Amino acid sequence: MDLNLNRADYLQVGVTSPKTMKLLPASRHRATQKVVIGDHDGVVMCFGMKKGEAVAVFKTLPGQKIARLELGGVLNTPQEKIFIAAGSEIRGFTKRGKQFLSFETNLTESIKAMHISGSDLFLSASYIYNHYCDCKDQHYYLSGDKINDVICLPVERLPRITPVLACQDRVLRVLQVIRSLTGVGFGNIRKKSQHSSYEGSDVLYETEVPGPPTVLALHNGNGGDSGEDLLYGTSDGKLGLIQITTSKPIHKWEIRNEKKRGGILCVDSFDIVGDGVKDLLVGRDDGLVEVYSFDNANEPVLRFDQMLSESITSIQGGCIGKDGYDEIVVSTYSGWVTGLTTEPIHKESGPGEELKINQEMQNKISSLRVELEQLQYKVLQEREKYQQSSQSSKAKSAVPSVSINDKFTLNKDDASYSLILEVQTAIDNVLIQSDVPIDLLDVDKNSAVVSFSSCDSESNDNFLLATYRCQANTTRLELKIRSIEGQYGTLQAYVTPRIQPKTCQALQYLIKPLSLHQRTHFIDHDRPMNTLTLTGQFSFAEVHSWVVFCLPEVPEKPPAGECVTFYFQNTFLDTQLESTYRKGEGVFKSDNISTISILKDVLSKEATKRKINLNISYEINEVSVKHTLKLIHPKLEYQLLLAKKVQLIDALKELQVHEGNTNFLIPEYRCILEEADHLQEEYKKQPAHLERLYGMITDLFIDKFKFKGTNVKTKVPLLLEILDSYDQNALIAFFDAA
Repeated sequence: MDLNLNRADYLQVGVTSPKTMKLLPASRHRATQKVVIGDHDGVVMCFGMKKGEAVAVFKTLPGQKIARLELGGVLNTPQEKIFIAAGSEIRGFTKRGKQFLSFETNLTESIKAMHISGSDLFLSASYIYNHYCDCKDQHYYLSGDKINDVICLPVERLPRITPVLACQDRVLRVLQVIRSLTGVGFGNIRKKSQHSSYEGSDVLYETEVPGPPTVLALHNGNGGDSGEDLLYGTSDGKLGLIQITTSKPIHKWEIRNEKKRGGILCVDSFDIVGDGVKDLLVGRDDGLVEVYSFDNANEPVLRFDQMLSESITSIQGGCIGKDGYDEIVVSTYSGWVTGLTTEPIHKESGPGEELKINQEMQNKISSLRVELEQLQYKVLQEREKYQQSSQSSKAKSAVPSVSINDKFTLNKDDASYSLILEVQTAIDNVLIQSDVPIDLLDVDKNSAVVSFSSCDSESNDNFLLATYRCQANTTRLELKIRSIEGQYGTLQAYVTPRIQPKTCQALQYLIKPLSLHQRTHFIDHDRPMNTLTLTGQFSFAEVHSWVVFCLPEVPEKPPAGECVTFYFQNTFLDTQLESTYRKGEGVFKSDNISTISILKDVLSKEATKRKINLNISYEINEVSVKHTLKLIHPKLEYQLLLAKKVQLIDALKELQVHEGNTNFLIPEYRCILEEADHLQEEYKKQPAHLERLYGMITDLFIDKFKFKGTNVKTKVPLLLEILDSYDQNALIAFFDAA
């Protein structure tokens, strides 16, 4: 069965956060439902559709930014009570808009994630998780890294309370809560209820997932057949299903992000295909909406996708436009509520009905024209009013506030950083400035025109100035950059939206000394390792701040305990780093001498700034140099071969034109001609890739002998000659002989 969905835009509210839109339960099967949504203005709005128009049921006054919106109620009854999280407060509303709850939590940070199950309320701020029952604090947990989402396995189906935290360090932390009684339902706060008795909680276990998890959801909305099935989506676009048992997790399936789509912000389960089996609805931060059905082996199969212009913050299946027609309802970053409906646009009908439909359309078009004329007149009035006030001697200028959603993340697949900028209004241009050498890479879905300005890097440390001019109505821009490890500084983006008066917002992103390293939880301890040891009069917080300065994906707050160990992997070379530190001591181990050298230089500099005397010692493993060269070998060999093939393309094309055919060429050359477009495209996508590898090998050569106290920079030209006529054995022999 083919799935054909037609887009319908219903209304626009303010800027929205992920998981802030829900559909209220329907009164009967496939009846129209009401939509409730909260925005950054603090407004909660509930509306339904009537004769093609959005009609408000209720709308609250503005307040604090709404970070989450969930439905709740007594277990095993329709979940009709509306709960919002704003700041550190939880507020509850009935489906008619009457506020029945205002609960100020004891959290010192703003609430980032929320889940409601009966009388239990699960909240998380950046690092702290709290569990409440009937608004009474039960227990909390301090996470080692940022918490992106929180959920609990269905308590009505399982004999235990099992909260799950999705943490930024690519880990799902499964908690265990012991309780003796069950409360009657969150939302009946003012009624007498039997309170739960909790004995305690702890981490049951941790399980690693293939990317930083951003969203959690119960499979099929109820945890699947076992009640333990949990869906997760990651910021790098991967999707998976995991069964959370009492002893160990069972990974059931995973969808890799091979097409480089956006990160996942929301998921839902709903039978949009109509075959009696719930499908998986997915919303991504690049505006892509996907529908996955399940085959006979319960593996997901993509059935439908559609690209919208903004990131999808919430998604849910239901029926809001017209009785009997299912649809996928989404909310976007700038606040649009949009439906992808099964209702056909063109209807087959008799002459009488056709006239009726045409009359309805005419009335709708007429009302839209009247509304548009009123808006144009209002804009004209406000513009004249602004012009008059600006010429007054008492004129005051106010900079308009524009919300910008930005994300700066490292991609493991191609060792590059993605900078995603999303503005609530259209973007005019974006200026990119960097005080460290970086490469700007091509992005296929980027339609902006880029121009480069000349820079004087020697006098003002300005290595890059680039301007992206966006097309009309572009609200989202994605850029890709690649940095060089050891060279660190700041990347700045100046975003100018298409609004009057002209304004610009500056955003800053740190390029760290070991910028291409990514957190991991397992490394190969059998590799030949070099060791750097620091000792001195420094605190645990100070050495942690140095690690945060040097490496990405390290939590800003020092972890609990007296000692911590972090593992990292270089996304470009696949080398490893082990970092273990405590008060007065730090030990860093890597199979790449250059990594140790960068750490030694940067940490010495940071300690000197704070006037801390460091004792530095190191152990160099000669075998690690050959090991690193072997890791570089396949990448270098591939790039050299690619460069040679690209150089031959023009000459081979001339021969082809002159001879009229390619039969006389050897198979290797014929293959190059056949793949010419693909080869040139790949070569274009990887600017300075070969030079980057040459630079890494040169740094490795210099760093090896620097630890021995020998300066070998005069031998670098000879090294480059060997690389130009590359042979792995000759290169290793040169390293050994020098």
